[in-house]
Amino acid sequence: MDDSELFAAAQRLPTTRRPLLGLTILVVEDSRFACEALRLLCLRSGARIRRADCLKSARRHLQVYRPSVLIADVGLPDGSGLDLIRELAEASPRPGVILATSGDPALAEAALDAGAADFLNKPITSLAAFQQLILTHLPAGRQLSGPRALDDETVEPDFLAYRDDMAHAADVLSMGQEDKTLAYLAQFLGGVARSAGDNPLAEAADRLDRARQKGKPLTRDAAALAGLVQERLERRAAI
Repeated sequence: MDDSELFAAAQRLPTTRRPLLGLTILVVEDSRFACEALRLLCLRSGARIRRADCLKSARRHLQVYRPSVLIADVGLPDGSGLDLIRELAEASPRPGVILATSGDPALAEAALDAGAADFLNKPITSLAAFQQLILTHLPAGRQLSGPRALDDETVEPDFLAYRDDMAHAADVLSMGQEDKTLAYLAQFLGGVARSAGDNPLAEAADRLDRARQKGKPLTRDAAALAGLVQERLERRAAI
């Protein structure tokens, strides 16, 4: 190994300020707002991030490489992230660390049962908590030696990403109002809205989900949710 190769290797070694340097993190997440938060956390931690917005895209990524860490959202447009977690937990080779994430903390137990090493409850904004969660599950040889100052920095995703999520929701609504579609929409918008602190939208998504689970008529709740989504698309100012 010549001097240039030694220098390049040193640049990939983790440091106390960038403890995840050298890791590749595959984020399987349909929300651009949530993914933007994870992108900022990875950037500040030194990790490389790749994104898949559905199970099909994630499986394409995984045919080419195995990430150091996989973070899978439980609710995805083409199925459950729990299925992907279950597959990878039993695969060989497998990602070094498999994590689940959701805006619904009640799904944590199911995620752990599927094989996730841990669960990230949205919103994910604390740099110290994000780094510590991943470092805890890395092999001993990958741990930093000595004390590490914990950074209390938080990240704030650009609200343009939030508008992208509203545009995605509007597209889903235009596909019709079948039960499966509305179940996904309520889960997606509820998680995104809670992450963004948009309480009216989160409450409307929750009302739709409760009505759906109780077998009640959904026309009024679906229309109310669609109206809120359209209102946010037309807004130029951040929420």
